[in-house]
Amino acid sequence: MHLPRQLGPLHDLPATPEAYDAVLADVVAQALARLTPEGNLEHPDADDDIGDTSLGVTSLLALAWQRSKDPRLPGAVRRSLAFHLRERVYTEDNPGYPNLTVRGSGLPYARYVLEAGAHPIGDWPSTVWALLQAVNILGLADGLVDDEQRAELVEVSHGYWRWLTEATFFNPQEAGNQAIGCVVGGLMLARHLPPGQEEPVRARALALYRDRIRAHRVLGRGALLPPEHGGAYDNNYGPISLSFLAQAHRISGAEMFAEDGDALARYLDARLTSGGFDNGGPRYSEQHSGFESVLGLRYFGARIGSDLGRYRGDTNWGRHAVKPDGGVDGHFAWMLVWQIQDTTPWHRKPSVGPARHQLRADSVSVAFDSRMTPSLVEAGGTYYLPAAVNRQHGFGPVLDGFLYCRPMGEVRVRDVRAGGLSAKLVSKPVVGRDHVLRHVRSLYVTDGTRLWVTVAVERLDGTPYLLAGLPYAADDGDRVRRVAEGEVASAGALRLTHPAAQGTDCFDARAELTQEQAAFALAADPRGYGDPDEGWRHLVTSTAYEAEPAPGAPENLHVFAVRYGPGGDFTPSFEGDLTVRTEAFTAVIGAEDAHGEPALALAAR
Repeated sequence: MHLPRQLGPLHDLPATPEAYDAVLADVVAQALARLTPEGNLEHPDADDDIGDTSLGVTSLLALAWQRSKDPRLPGAVRRSLAFHLRERVYTEDNPGYPNLTVRGSGLPYARYVLEAGAHPIGDWPSTVWALLQAVNILGLADGLVDDEQRAELVEVSHGYWRWLTEATFFNPQEAGNQAIGCVVGGLMLARHLPPGQEEPVRARALALYRDRIRAHRVLGRGALLPPEHGGAYDNNYGPISLSFLAQAHRISGAEMFAEDGDALARYLDARLTSGGFDNGGPRYSEQHSGFESVLGLRYFGARIGSDLGRYRGDTNWGRHAVKPDGGVDGHFAWMLVWQIQDTTPWHRKPSVGPARHQLRADSVSVAFDSRMTPSLVEAGGTYYLPAAVNRQHGFGPVLDGFLYCRPMGEVRVRDVRAGGLSAKLVSKPVVGRDHVLRHVRSLYVTDGTRLWVTVAVERLDGTPYLLAGLPYAADDGDRVRRVAEGEVASAGALRLTHPAAQGTDCFDARAELTQEQAAFALAADPRGYGDPDEGWRHLVTSTAYEAEPAPGAPENLHVFAVRYGPGGDFTPSFEGDLTVRTEAFTAVIGAEDAHGEPALALAAR
């Protein structure tokens, strides 16, 4: 079973002018065949996310004309623009819309569903999207539309902005991507307004970002991030927010957009595996965006010097939004316009220098959560998630059903590189059920092909084991597929266990169920509205690799040693407090210095 949207790295999509012209030529062919006598360019099967879609295709036709001067396009642009202005601009309040602050304003807005009162909750983002489509057309209108039609579009666009910022609550869905998109719409609109109207709109857009978005960022893995549907980051919408920040910086030049985009990009770089796989988010776990991510990944990847384009996106949406039959849908068309207009090249090399929340070398990577516990491990082409035991999730020692990985105090981190090896030492104080403070030291070493993990803790009474990960997926090159085991070796006895019980709160890697499906099944709200991250935290038990303590450890320590990836016999040795010797390296974990920082020496063998 393959994960439906974990497809190819986004930087593999051709980005030459010729490639983009071919994309636009296909859009033109579909649009001219679809255009109705009334000027409608909506896909015949469209029923939701519809208020901006015809206008989005119109914007792509306008861009195609600017690049090709195809004589068939001016008439199609004018007819389709007239259709939107006549049929898709609503000024009467949508019955049941809960987020109005001014009733009967008469200001224009776009509907998520055309039928009055059918599903009004989506009208705010639909109006943001319609504003973005409109301002793109205004930027491409020269030689295409007459003064009267252009003036009407300016008036409607200004009305969209006023409805979004005066007649409703701002960002009612608490969705960072929608909110930043609204700001971008205002910044772009300002450039097309008459003198005297421009500056108030620009100032309002900047103030909304500064006071209503930036001031309310949330902390995730050491970074301040625009909140997304109640969480810090979402795999689908987070990269879209990054694209909005890129466009905001391109349009305004305001440094705060660059600073916040850099922070979000570095966060994404740290959580993303070498192979581009990632999962998790408060709205979707694995439904990755496609072309909507490209602008931000490319723009900020170049700024921070990172290969963010390794991000695996939904390449079914690699160029523009499509319906199940592959037909073009104008939703998100504004992002394709910006992507084509921006000429930033992909940065294709990994970022240099260590990152606190990541260890990465070639095809091996470990992403760490805010507690410096692995959130995702990649080695030997397999991706491992934190396993679950007794409703506790993570990587770490387990004794009597208690997982020692939640820190009780500051977590210390030390990064070292030597002889082609990269290592990270994580030292954290933990407290068990007996309330005794212990120190767990976890050493991660990689040569770019294999990953060695050594975990040491003061000797525990009983029979502890190391919870060493849930094998979840594997890289097939252009796709990611589900797996139930990986290449793992242990110095102590190793077992791969599966939940003995059945139920939604047990995740068996041998089943076809995806992590996202399981997470939504455990969430409090229906799929698409619930928080899969919150649901996944309700997981009681899962498939897990469990490693027993390594023989030959110092008398006062329990030491666990595991290797992920290919290799022969694995027989590490240990001495003192603590020297680790494997077939590839010798590592010495030294005493803490005067500031309490742990020492680490590493040498290749």
